[in-house]
Formats: sequence, structure tokens, C-alpha cells
Amino acid sequence: MEFRETALPGVLIVDSDVFEDDRGSFTRAWRPDEFRARGLETHIEQCMMAYNRRRGTIRGMHFQAPPFDEVKLVRATRGVVYDVILDLRPESPTFKKWIAVELSADNHRIVYIPKGLAHGYQTLSDDAELMYFVSADYSPAHQRGVRYSDPAFGITWPLGAPSAINERDATYPDFTG
Repeated sequence: MEFRETALPGVLIVDSDVFEDDRGSFTRAWRPDEFRARGLETHIEQCMMAYNRRRGTIRGMHFQAPPFDEVKLVRATRGVVYDVILDLRPESPTFKKWIAVELSADNHRIVYIPKGLAHGYQTLSDDAELMYFVSADYSPAHQRGVRYSDPAFGITWPLGAPSAINERDATYPDFTG
């Protein structure tokens, strides 16, 4: 596995080891010893999948408040997404900054998202599916989010307005932090 730093402290792009032959491929997507050696969280409380029917769907920008804040590992298992990570740590030098990473079934890429950052994505293909490994249990009382189009962040979505989004994600109030 190759770990690459990004412009947001603690956010890593992980390129998996992929072994290909005439049958197809085999991907090593999780090696806790390699994460632990870099001082990264290795506890996984739950694994989730998100399926998206339509190109242009936006999910996010989500996070959980303490004590249920979470580390996420995210990988596309089908299709292509424009994955966005937003720094909401007030003490961070990159507070309110964001990065985007293209995740696809073909590139086998994983993004490591530490606590204190919001996460969301826009699908760039129909039938996109993501797998999440998450370090904390889901707590509805601690679920939080910021609006995907909040001018405080200026996130640029490659396909513009979403083709599908749920009401909660579309109506979060303006960020005041």
C-alpha cells in the first residue's frame, strides 16, 4: 500500500496493492499493521455501503460530533465519484478548506478521513457504490452536516447542481463556525 499526504493534515490517499492476471485482479484494501505503523486509527466499528442510481447525485457533507466523532476509510467499489473532504477543525491551519479525490472501482483508491472533517461526494457515473469503514458507532443524536453549496466553503462540484439529493443535505443552514 502507498500512503500519500494531501493538503489537509491527516487526510491520506491510500493506493492499494493490486495484483492482476488473466483472471482479473486481487486487491489488498486493508492492512491494519500498515495503518498502525503510521499512527493511524485501525479500530473499525462498522462497515457500510452506499449505492447511488444516478450520475450527479450528491451525498454529504456529513460528520459526527464527539464523543461519536469518527475516522472513515472510503472506497468506490462500483462506478466513479468525486469525493470531497472538508476540514471543520477550528484549530487546523486548513480550517474550512476542502480537497477532492476521484475514487473509482478501477483505481482501487481509498481515502483516509480523520475525526473533525466532513465528507461527501458527487457521483460521476450511474450505479456508483461506496464502501465505508468507520471507527465509531452511528449516533443519530450526534449526526451533523453542512450544506454542499454553503458559500463559506466554496466547494466546486464537477457536474454542478445535484441530479439527486435528500432534503436534509440540501437544507443545512449556513455555516457560522
